Amino acid sequence: MYNERKILAIIPARGGSKRLPRKNILSLCGKPLIAWSIDAAKNSKYIDRVILSSDDEEIISVAKAWGCDVPFVRPKALAEDTTRSIDVVIHACTTLQESYDEVILLQPTSPLRTSEDIDSAIESFYAKKATSVIGVCEMEHSPLWANTLDESLSMEGFLDDKYNNARSQDLPTYYRINGAFYMSKVTSVMQEETFFVTKDIYAHLMSQEHSVDIDTKLDFIVASAILKEREQCQHTI
Repeated sequence: MYNERKILAIIPARGGSKRLPRKNILSLCGKPLIAWSIDAAKNSKYIDRVILSSDDEEIISVAKAWGCDVPFVRPKALAEDTTRSIDVVIHACTTLQESYDEVILLQPTSPLRTSEDIDSAIESFYAKKATSVIGVCEMEHSPLWANTLDESLSMEGFLDDKYNNARSQDLPTYYRINGAFYMSKVTSVMQEETFFVTKDIYAHLMSQEHSVDIDTKLDFIVASAILKEREQCQHTI
């Protein structure tokens, strides 16, 4: 709770995953992937309740073993490849008997997000009197050096002339949504059916390291390496 405001955190984890099968319960440095988000949310100073939304019995069992509340089984109709995350959030908010003032979506594919990241984003939400706060990080590569290619692979006009000979450090800084944190007022989510409202929406800046989003095997390898290095650093302090 933050200043008498009740906060619900939802961890969405459906069973289907094509690029990295069963990724939500794959072992990452000795813990199921989903457990990293469960622990980060449970260690938050402000979150009142952490729940799982899943259609998958094995994922539900793993989440319960790590102390996550599972008040319902998500309907199969909301566990398709085309299902929007916001519909999962709306379903959870309408299914629960308790009411909450704010809701946070914590995707399990962001295992490097910490409880400190969560709490600082929550503090920012209230300090800015926001309707929504979204996690972002600086882009690893500037989109100004990117474009599409046709079948010929011709690069004529690939870059804007202004950036042809620019140094990377001289390019404007761009940010991307990192998928690690979405927070909004419950009333706004129910009315607008999106976290991306048109006003009073702010970014919460996170480091690139904490913004690793696991969609592929390569992402998994990167996250594992970072976590191992983090653990080694802690042991040497």
